[in-house]
Amino acid sequence: MFIASKDVIPDFDPHFKVFHDLMPFKVQEILLVSSLYDAFIMEEDGSLATRLINEYHGLNLSKPPKMTRISSAEEAVRMVKEMDFDMVITMPFLGGVDAFKLGTAIKEVRPDIPVIVVAHNLKSSFLDKVNRHGIDRVFLWCCEADLLLAIIKNVEDHRNVDPDTERAMVRVIIYVEDSPLYRSLFLPLIYNEVVRQTQSVLDESLNERHRLLRMRARPKILMATNYEEALTLYEAYKPYVFGIISDARFPRAGKTNVNAGMDFLKTVRSEIADLPLLMVSSEEANRKEAQSIPAVFIDKKSPHIKDELHNFFLTHLGFGDFIFRLPDETAIGHASNLAEFERQLKIVPEASLCYHTKRNHFSNWVMARAEVILAKRLHKDYVAAADDLGAIRDDLVHKVHSLRRLRQQGVVVGFDADIYDSDIMDFVKIGKGSMGGKARGIAFIWACLQSAYNHESILSEFPVIIPKTCVITADGFDAFVEDNNLYYCKNYRDCHIADLFLDAPLPAWLRQELREFLKKVEKPLSVRSSSLLEDGQFKPYAGLYSTYFLANNYPDFNERLAQLESAIKLVYASTWFEGPRSFSKMVGYAREDSMAVIIQELAGDKYGDFWYPAVCGVAQSHNFYPVMDLKADEGICHIALGLGKTVVEGGKSLWFSPRQPKKLFQFDSVDDMLRRSQTQFWALDISPENCFERNTSNLVLRNVQDAEREMALSLVASTYVAEEHRVRDTILPGRKILTFYQILKYGAYPLAQVLGELLKIGKTGMGGDVEIEFALHLDPDPKKSMFYFLQIRPMATGRELADVNICDAEIDNGFGYITQLLGHGHFKHITDIVYVHPETFDLGKTQQMAWEIGEINRKLTAGKVPFLLIGPGRWGSADPWLGIPVQWNQISGAAAIIEVRNSTIKADASQGTHFFQNITSLGIPYMTLNEDGARKKDSDERRRADFFDWQWLEKQRIIERLEYICHARTANPFVLKCDGTRSESVLFEPALSGNGSCAKEPGGVRDTSRISKGEC
Repeated sequence: MFIASKDVIPDFDPHFKVFHDLMPFKVQEILLVSSLYDAFIMEEDGSLATRLINEYHGLNLSKPPKMTRISSAEEAVRMVKEMDFDMVITMPFLGGVDAFKLGTAIKEVRPDIPVIVVAHNLKSSFLDKVNRHGIDRVFLWCCEADLLLAIIKNVEDHRNVDPDTERAMVRVIIYVEDSPLYRSLFLPLIYNEVVRQTQSVLDESLNERHRLLRMRARPKILMATNYEEALTLYEAYKPYVFGIISDARFPRAGKTNVNAGMDFLKTVRSEIADLPLLMVSSEEANRKEAQSIPAVFIDKKSPHIKDELHNFFLTHLGFGDFIFRLPDETAIGHASNLAEFERQLKIVPEASLCYHTKRNHFSNWVMARAEVILAKRLHKDYVAAADDLGAIRDDLVHKVHSLRRLRQQGVVVGFDADIYDSDIMDFVKIGKGSMGGKARGIAFIWACLQSAYNHESILSEFPVIIPKTCVITADGFDAFVEDNNLYYCKNYRDCHIADLFLDAPLPAWLRQELREFLKKVEKPLSVRSSSLLEDGQFKPYAGLYSTYFLANNYPDFNERLAQLESAIKLVYASTWFEGPRSFSKMVGYAREDSMAVIIQELAGDKYGDFWYPAVCGVAQSHNFYPVMDLKADEGICHIALGLGKTVVEGGKSLWFSPRQPKKLFQFDSVDDMLRRSQTQFWALDISPENCFERNTSNLVLRNVQDAEREMALSLVASTYVAEEHRVRDTILPGRKILTFYQILKYGAYPLAQVLGELLKIGKTGMGGDVEIEFALHLDPDPKKSMFYFLQIRPMATGRELADVNICDAEIDNGFGYITQLLGHGHFKHITDIVYVHPETFDLGKTQQMAWEIGEINRKLTAGKVPFLLIGPGRWGSADPWLGIPVQWNQISGAAAIIEVRNSTIKADASQGTHFFQNITSLGIPYMTLNEDGARKKDSDERRRADFFDWQWLEKQRIIERLEYICHARTANPFVLKCDGTRSESVLFEPALSGNGSCAKEPGGVRDTSRISKGEC
């Protein structure tokens, strides 16, 4: 027996799950039993299979079936035994065997398989057989491929009708016709109307994939050939009958009955007063009788029969506009789509609502649009009590609006100004090219989140959303560069590239789309990069491209549009900036990048002339620096007040583990809180008539104390009471300390639980550790707080699987030992060291140091010489007072980096920065040397305190000494071992420690029991 396989249902697409469940049986394999001559006649205008494929594609249907042709009845029976065919199509006679005998033989092997006869003319005596056992249907070949399509779809409909009506209340059209000639003419017309009309009314806000899925919810066409069959179908599917099309004369009780059609339609009308009925008859005298039922009448001999059938579907089956009427049939309004339908529901009189609800008009009209879920909810049995008309209106409007919004969640649709509704469409795109890595990640997690809202998830109570998003796909960048012939400027200086891009106009089609989109957006905007290479697996390009912010409140709309265009062009320009191009060389990408752009409403709220969120942050599922009792797989999160620039560029932030949010190790004492808590935050200047600022992007750095009267601060801050030298978890007069205790300690908003769930979803979806960026708008009522998901990217972990063992001998004879690091591996080809000595470090000259490092890096990379980079403070910091603010193009040749912490400069570790994300993705070890409290080396015990032998370094050959930076070279390559699983690293000269490998135990076998203790 043939069992149809169901489509796999993506976990991230739950509100389209019902469509995946529909039509579980599909005809995939057809056995055509015909002589060569019969086949020739059927294919006289070309291959039948090709014509069938073209018909499927022309109607935008799913995969067409495969057809196998054989020439004999004996072979047909054998093939049915050996293969799983879904249906058999045969000619009336084949080699002396008629279709009746063949069908009987096939049914003995496969009782469930449909056997369809297709005759070439009506003269065959076979068609007169009363007992057609073994044959399911007989048709007359009319030299049209659409007949074959109609036969196939009818077989599928009869098989799928029970599960589809049960699961989704899919509607049914009953067609009664006993004549092979007329059903061969009419069945294709009916299917064409159903398919094309359903396609024509599907909401354009759907993407193509979902439009195809919704086609599965089109009405089923069930065919009967006599009165008893018709009545049986009607009784079986009465709740789902959408309409009836019936002949006037067909068999009843085994004999042809001229009134069978009339009696059947009258029976139906007596039970369902408003069901669309159509009588199709070749006898004009039946018109008056049909109208008395009442039913629509079409003459089979009419030259306009196709147009009349089309009008019946359009007018009576709900495929046209919905006409709102009063009980006396007076038209008072119409709707051509669901958005208009919702608007009319809000304003039409209650009498009209009651009239249409009781007759199930709303459900039928919506079902014609394949809106299965909504049609089910609008069915008269599921609408509020009819005696409360106000409740009916509220119920209908709520259901329509809820489903319109629900079906857009997790869905990316093409932007269309005519249908764009910012209230329900969260993610649209302009263009048909790639969305780039960053936008693709947002779209992926947005889709994944749709299956997370179950009763067991914290996300059901505290939903996660994305800001309103519009992506300009990469074909916009490609057209812009090509139209303005900008390829020649790839190797120019960054500022020159930016100037050239700003002077060039965007493509006309893109400007028009942006104009229409901006008309629908009122909040401040962020304009972010989404290159094709960005956020790739283990190659994130984090923070290398430009981001701009727009207040979007300038009084002149054309000025707002010009600002948006400038921001887009500057993001485009950053594609060819030196930093990203240097990074591409480091990771070995040879192909040219292209750029999509993400335009998003900026998360946050307005506070006077500023806009910012209460919380911004970066969360990672893997913690590279677990301390105390934290574990690496528990993850880490950095949060701050204001825009995310604070965290991603390494400013002061608060870090915690989502698994243990109450343990804030950086706040061990009141003095720690005063010293380490965030004192400044970034906000967007939205003062009136503020012009776009290219260099600062209208961002301002504000003091935390200046925002003490703003709601956001009151929800995340504590107060330092100087008289008590104590921090109280409330807002009092005094210095505000950003402890975030309200959400981390007291659970005013379950941030830790939400982050834990999101990291789990992201890690499962991407198949590895992930990093996410987010913003949180807080409200005194936690239920009104809003979590905004901004970005997700994979993290480069897993290199810990490599076997790296560090021995006591290597530590004892090494020139460096560090117990805090990112990275893992064994590196033994480094000879060059670029460093600034802590004793000569000048915190006020870090910009000059970055430039000197860049000069040395340029020379070394030209010779492909890797080097170890050493210096105080946080590398890559945007704050020059926390470390040396190098850019990627200035350190592109670094094979490993050491950050030195001492009493001069001590910056907390910040794993949430873009710099650290790129470091880990490239496999560059990043070690943090804590020199405070370090003891001198003692060869008698294993050292657990960090050390670095600066005297050893000063003895190496100096290649170049600039004002602040030295470049040294060792006589032979030294060895760097990093064990990320135990968080320790060692640097040594191999000649002193067994050529870079641990000594073996006697007999050449390693004593593994001692390895766990760090011994050989």
